[in-house]
Amino acid sequence: MPNKSKLRKLFVALGIKGVICLICLTSISFALVTYTNVVTITPTVQLTNGASTATWTIYVNQVAQVQYTPGGSSEPTLNTGNTNTYAFKVVTDANKVCAVKVEITTPVDEAKFSQFDITVLSSTTGTWGEETLYAGSTGTTTTASINGLTPEASAYIHQDISTTKYYVIQVTYSYDLVDENTQIPVTFVFTPLPLSGF
Repeated sequence: MPNKSKLRKLFVALGIKGVICLICLTSISFALVTYTNVVTITPTVQLTNGASTATWTIYVNQVAQVQYTPGGSSEPTLNTGNTNTYAFKVVTDANKVCAVKVEITTPVDEAKFSQFDITVLSSTTGTWGEETLYAGSTGTTTTASINGLTPEASAYIHQDISTTKYYVIQVTYSYDLVDENTQIPVTFVFTPLPLSGF
């Protein structure tokens, strides 16, 4: 007899809970009014890559010589319609400034180079000028160049709102430590960072 009593209580309890759940669901379905708001998302690209490859010829015992990417030993002549005349272009709108991190993936071999200083030149009209390099994506601390002999060395350019600028890379190098003619790959990396301000 005690088992039947327990079962009866369980059925009664489940029945009451089931009725309560049904009442709740019914009241929710009658009480909900919905509204919608459709959002259209437009991704915006601030940085456009220019020339993606370059070839430099350097000589043993060259000291404090300059090469450009693109351009090689000659500073390139900017043609805004020709991507082979600049390394990258940045276009900002009225909403976000852009910091660009400039670095190389792997430092050059300091057993071969005694100097590999990377700077950035910029132009809006065709005449190249030296761009200020910053230590961080925000802030006012500047640096003269990026030391390409140092692991994880980098610097940032800061471009203001509503501007278009073209950039080239300038490297001052000294290849004066070895008599070796093995090709040396160097990969420059440009990372755009949209920001509200510097």
